[in-house]
Amino acid sequence: MIETNITKMFGLKHPIFSAPMGPFFTRELALAVSEAGGLGVLSNVNIIGTDPVEEHKASLEYMIEHTDKPFGLNILTSRNNRGVRQMVRGLPRIVMNNPKMRDQCKYWLTSAGSSKILPASKSFQELRENSDVKHFHVAPAVWLAQKCVDSGVDGIVVTGTEGGGHQSYERVTTLVLLQQINNAFPDLPKIACGGFATGEALTAALSLGAGAIAMGSRFIASKQSEFHDKYKALIPPGTPQDTGLFTGAFGPIRLYKNKYALGHPAPSSKEEMIAYEESITPEQRVHDLGAYDRVYKGDIDTGAVLLGQSIGIINSIEDVNDIIEKIIKEAEVVIKNNYSMIR
Repeated sequence: MIETNITKMFGLKHPIFSAPMGPFFTRELALAVSEAGGLGVLSNVNIIGTDPVEEHKASLEYMIEHTDKPFGLNILTSRNNRGVRQMVRGLPRIVMNNPKMRDQCKYWLTSAGSSKILPASKSFQELRENSDVKHFHVAPAVWLAQKCVDSGVDGIVVTGTEGGGHQSYERVTTLVLLQQINNAFPDLPKIACGGFATGEALTAALSLGAGAIAMGSRFIASKQSEFHDKYKALIPPGTPQDTGLFTGAFGPIRLYKNKYALGHPAPSSKEEMIAYEESITPEQRVHDLGAYDRVYKGDIDTGAVLLGQSIGIINSIEDVNDIIEKIIKEAEVVIKNNYSMIR
């Protein structure tokens, strides 16, 4: 076993988290990761026709019915994400009123927006006072990490530009960003995300001050993930160059290069993103929102395929338990070999 400040904080066997992958359903994946000794995260489901509070509630109920292990949930706090206020007010009440949820849903991750919204919620404040929940926020830049600290977070997820999904305008790699943030906030608990898929990568993250890693693409390429088989099939033959930064709902987003992505070049600044939002027609907005629904149903040409550069080192679709066991065994070998270098 590899014990870190993060494994001790959440009572985990392994320092491995599933990355939030909204707007898609990740209930089965989260369950598999938690059952395998890591920590599974329920995504902020926001596909057309869904209610984010009700979807989270159903997923929370499913998790406590099928596992007694800890797990987490994600809330996208962007101004463009519908239902944010309802989630930060309603979800803590739902968890607070259910003893099993209160004991198991320990990891609350906010992202793609303000780190202040959740802790400002009175219902979350009450939950925090009466449970062991921890609030982490995604920080893709040092200045954003400082905002997280000012908001009173319990920890941060350090996400570099290699990762799939929404990214920052700074485009800093995980390798550099993790060193920057560890130098600035050495005692702050950190989870590294973006480019991780092997035991060697886990060891590197631990060496750079992280207490765990979070993986998205590696877990999409698993037997338990709810992603369409056509989506999964893109990963084993994929290369880092098959992905790029494009325009997403909340700014730059790393996508697989297809017809949809190539029609949405990445904004270079927030001002450019705002100008784009103001310029698109209602028809284009509906089409863009439907891109996630389309890809979830298997349309990998005109749908938004969220994948990170780590697809270049993922060669197979495997069981979640096997993925985690393999990564931990690889990491243990590397740690022992590194220790043997000391004279």
